[in-house]
Amino acid sequence: MPVFDYDPPERFVAGAVGQPGSRAFFLQARDRGRLTTVGLEKFQVAALADRLDELLDEVLRRSGGSAGVPATAPAALTDNGPLDLPITEDFKVGTMALTWDSDTSQVVIEAQEVAAEDEAFEPSPLAGSSLLRVRISAGAARAFTKRALALVAAGRPPCPLCGRPLDAEGHICVRLNGYRGSSASPGEGGE
Repeated sequence: MPVFDYDPPERFVAGAVGQPGSRAFFLQARDRGRLTTVGLEKFQVAALADRLDELLDEVLRRSGGSAGVPATAPAALTDNGPLDLPITEDFKVGTMALTWDSDTSQVVIEAQEVAAEDEAFEPSPLAGSSLLRVRISAGAARAFTKRALALVAAGRPPCPLCGRPLDAEGHICVRLNGYRGSSASPGEGGE
């Protein structure tokens, strides 16, 4: 099983390529000339960011504020730069795990390669799967979260009725019984 281990990386970010509605999402880790890029879904980026914040808040709470976890992302760790080129996907992420290493005061993020469908009947379906493991400081985790949440929010606006993303031409809105909803607010007309 190939393991891409970064302890800590020079850079660890989430990013996207493409236009809202058809973006491809990635995690990238870079250190000393190595670059690992893994593909994942938008909801996985959002879930990772949310869970990171929850984990750090819980560490702060349990330590009574003595754990050295910043409440917000330190400005010095903010990274709004584009993804590193070339963007070559090493693997597609299936499952992710987060842990807090109290010995080093670091967050450990693991992204496991999605198992192939044809491996489903083998005794160990994850055997041979690739793994990205990143160890980052609490401040770097807060900075990652801030960027990831902004990335997710930069997508298509939500429908004011059902909350699903709106395309430029609208969408089939479940709250309108299958009629096409548009970006117009309720009562303003539309399609």
